[in-house]
Amino acid sequence: MELQFTDWHWLILGMVLVMVEIFIPSFTVFWFGLGAFVVALMLWFAPDTALSLQFFIWAVSSAIFTVLWFKFFKRFMPDRTKAGVARESVLGESGQVVKVPIDRQHGLVRFTTPVLGSDEWSFICDEPVDLGERVFVKEISGNTLVVMKRPLANGNQSGNLK
Repeated sequence: MELQFTDWHWLILGMVLVMVEIFIPSFTVFWFGLGAFVVALMLWFAPDTALSLQFFIWAVSSAIFTVLWFKFFKRFMPDRTKAGVARESVLGESGQVVKVPIDRQHGLVRFTTPVLGSDEWSFICDEPVDLGERVFVKEISGNTLVVMKRPLANGNQSGNLK
């Protein structure tokens, strides 16, 4: 008994792989699903294609879709984080205090959008702050933010939390 795939087998495989992408955030399984759609389309026009050629076309088309995504199209997608940008661009960003600093322990501030790749940062502040209070980035000291209650005077604040 010879194993034979038809166009609808590849169509179902493609749909399953595209749906699996919902649960895997890497955005790579999607391209294998599109590769399966290519094979389904090919089998619709040439139903007698050998199984080995079907798998070869699936692998090649999936690889082409993946390379096209990561090399060409991904750069046109907006990056919503501020990872990799200059330190000065985060000065004045506002966040909300989620843990108040006590004695020598740092507090914790949360931002609505990631700042330098993270949405929560430990912080120190010269003045007392309350839980839930809005603070603004004044300086970066190593892995700790120096914040203040009032925004910077130079207008370099983005006002993330409104």
